[in-house]
Amino acid sequence: MAVTIKEVNPKSRAFKKGADSGDVLISINGNEIVDVLDYRFYQVNKKLELVIKKPDGKTKKIKIKKEEYEELGFEFDSYLMDKEHSCKNKCIFCFIDQLPKGMRKSLYFKDDDSRLSFLFGNYITLTNLTEHEISRIIKMRISPINVSVHTTNPELRCKMMNNRFAGDALSALRRFSEAGLMINCQIVACPGINDGEELKRSLTDLEQLGVQCVAVVPVGLTGYRENLFKLTPYTSETAAQTLDIIENFGDRFKEKYGRRTVYAADEFYIKAGRELPTPEYYEGYPALENGVGLVTLLREEVEFALEDLEPDSTLNHTVTVACGECTYEELKKTLYKINEKYPNIKINIRKIKNEFFGGQIDVTGLVTGGDLINQLKGEELGDKLLIPSCMLRFEGDVFLDDVSVDDVREQLNIIVKVTDNSGEAVVREIIKPN
Repeated sequence: MAVTIKEVNPKSRAFKKGADSGDVLISINGNEIVDVLDYRFYQVNKKLELVIKKPDGKTKKIKIKKEEYEELGFEFDSYLMDKEHSCKNKCIFCFIDQLPKGMRKSLYFKDDDSRLSFLFGNYITLTNLTEHEISRIIKMRISPINVSVHTTNPELRCKMMNNRFAGDALSALRRFSEAGLMINCQIVACPGINDGEELKRSLTDLEQLGVQCVAVVPVGLTGYRENLFKLTPYTSETAAQTLDIIENFGDRFKEKYGRRTVYAADEFYIKAGRELPTPEYYEGYPALENGVGLVTLLREEVEFALEDLEPDSTLNHTVTVACGECTYEELKKTLYKINEKYPNIKINIRKIKNEFFGGQIDVTGLVTGGDLINQLKGEELGDKLLIPSCMLRFEGDVFLDDVSVDDVREQLNIIVKVTDNSGEAVVREIIKPN
């Protein structure tokens, strides 16, 4: 399989050697080019021999000498140079299966693409990998590779993923480990299914594989689970029991290997009513994308930002900060520290109940624009409303329900400021007058 070149940079060495838009890139140094991983891996060398096919069907060899890592200057129709691989599983906890109808089409796509794991940090289940792809990952030493493990019990994994090959796919983990690749793992914990003794088994097995990091997150359940596998949410009691297992293993790993390795998502601590760990506990925050240490990092960043600021009692304005129910209490404790230096700034923190997803989802990143409008309309919000960028899609313009930032601004008749998820950005925006 070859890929068609959409455009060639006219200043590039390849263009000067005769490569042009519409050509088909067949190979580089004898290696077939199938997608972005092949292209990026093989183009880095200083001496290249490209085989391309011209629109008239004739093949042409192009020899290029360049600097190492210098780009060839090719552009393709898509970033992956291929179709994105979709998930073949029907996991009992899949969040996409719990979405309400009528949302934008892209939200219903389930990706399970090893290339996205390498390029963007996405997690994969391994069930999509062919022998060619496994060998290629090892040959290219793609690392870290992020894997949604969920359980190392092959039979249980097949049941949880509704895929009879899900257990066999775990063999790739051992091959990656034997090849010395760095592996980050994710476990979506479901009460009574893969926690308890099964979680202990999984963490023991992953320890033997020498994985770099394991993040354990609680299953998220929306109000749209009709005809789906019956799951129950974590209670304070079951969250505490699961947290005990995670922390016991983390303590053991810390003692044996000098690093904790396994971490619980913030939601487990909050649900169990326990204090969140200190920054030192998280050892550089290796699993932030799984919600591990987010609250502690925000607190650390806010305190650090305030250290360099001078007190100012002349600032006198009101700011409303919106968040999900889960982090409301922690956010209050963190942001009210700003008042120690700016006593006349009023900070209103408003927790938003996620009615859009049925009321059980409580994380900030899944708050929708419609819920913001419905629950804040008519309230005294002050001079501006702050929302974190994690509520918005990557482009930063709309919420999950396709309500735009402008819609919120117009409906609430207030200035809306979107901040990135750093404590410094939040502090800066709160103390900044309009």
